[in-house]
Amino acid sequence: MNAPLSHRRDFLKTTSNGFGYLAFAALAHQQALRANPAAGPLMPKQPHFTPRAKHVIFLCMQGAPSHVDTFDYKPKLIADAGKSAPSAAGRYGTAKLMPPQWKFGQHGKSGMWISELWPNLAKHADDLCMLNSMATDLPAHPQAFTQLHTGTTQFVRPSLGAWTLYGLGTQNQNLPGFVTINPPGNATRTFGSAFLPAIYQGTKVGGPTIPGLPAALGRRFGGGMDQATVANIKNSRFNTEAQRAQLDLVQSLNKSTMQQGGGVSAEVEGVIESYELAFRMQAEVPKVMDLTKETEATKALYGIGDGESDTFGKQCLMARKFVEAGVRFIEITHGNWDQHFGLKAGLERNCNQVDKPVAGLLADLKARGLLKDTLVIWGGEFGRTPHSQGDDGRDHNNKGFTMWMAGGGVKGGMNYGMTDDYGYEAVLNKMHIHDWHATVLALMGLDHERLTYRYAGRDFRLTDVYGTVAKEILA
Repeated sequence: MNAPLSHRRDFLKTTSNGFGYLAFAALAHQQALRANPAAGPLMPKQPHFTPRAKHVIFLCMQGAPSHVDTFDYKPKLIADAGKSAPSAAGRYGTAKLMPPQWKFGQHGKSGMWISELWPNLAKHADDLCMLNSMATDLPAHPQAFTQLHTGTTQFVRPSLGAWTLYGLGTQNQNLPGFVTINPPGNATRTFGSAFLPAIYQGTKVGGPTIPGLPAALGRRFGGGMDQATVANIKNSRFNTEAQRAQLDLVQSLNKSTMQQGGGVSAEVEGVIESYELAFRMQAEVPKVMDLTKETEATKALYGIGDGESDTFGKQCLMARKFVEAGVRFIEITHGNWDQHFGLKAGLERNCNQVDKPVAGLLADLKARGLLKDTLVIWGGEFGRTPHSQGDDGRDHNNKGFTMWMAGGGVKGGMNYGMTDDYGYEAVLNKMHIHDWHATVLALMGLDHERLTYRYAGRDFRLTDVYGTVAKEILA
């Protein structure tokens, strides 16, 4: 597949205007790295302790799903519907308590309460660990969404996926260890590596719009997976041998630059490693992203071809394929959960788009023996108020909301924590975002207090100086 070293030496000599012989000195190192790519920064690393999970699939619902309409059953909210909201309701002092707009029922052997919005997911009630006492610092989307991913509301910090990859490496050196599917267009920091080496940032697949369609339409359907790909995954100008020779020249110059600067440069090392990974990805990524060879039964399981669930179904199926291929961390973003108005139609549409794909993902992972090693997470940056905003909406609520996890060593059929009688605030086993991060890392075999990186004169970590692992949910 690669051109012999002598051929590449001739190529460099004739194409680099005198740099060829200088560049050739570094080629032996490049060949050694290619022969043993596991020697690079993405090599699998020993966790701090025995992990319960090897992979993460984070289903991120951007915009803040209403917990009191989905997974946090509040009989008193139903009984007191129409009454004035408590003073804790904030700026809507005259707002009225609004009951859940859909019926709740008990499911599974555990009797877990789940809204009728989730008929397919409800069949997996005994696999779910409901975190009913989530909390975050601010009820504003940009800050809360950033904290959900990085642990901070205001600074540029490495994302959860980047920290996980930095701590554990990955299992397939021909694929990125962290993939983000359909990320928000302006949210680089949610999958970035910040001061960690650049090789640990997420690789984007798809985006918030569908090429060739109006942006609003593209966002509505979640990204257009039929057109989605990794940017620049194909080279239309050079074949593999020519690309390899060209890359060897560039890498030798990068190495020379680094050596002239003292031999250590995280930025240049990141460029070198990312170029090598990108070269290897060309052969692997298209195969993993190809859904055409999946059976019709598998596609139907994910809701592919079923109208509203088609796009998210393709994303979830792709996530399963990435897990099978050894990718460490996969995030899928689904937007438009911000129902200040139009709650009835909007939340129902959201759930119709994701219910069957999420249930299909859990069923498929379990059938393939992957769920025990894969931590599946669902949730958004905060929740919604139990009182109404206008006639058909709910406002932001950061003091109490719900996320859930499944597989990967968490207890199924379990509700962890509790909000008050109306769902305003976590009152039992409060799980702040720092606690959630600490718990996710623990499930992956990482001690959040020991997973640090030296930068600007101090040791940084995902949880800053906070975070308590929720040991009660560990299976």
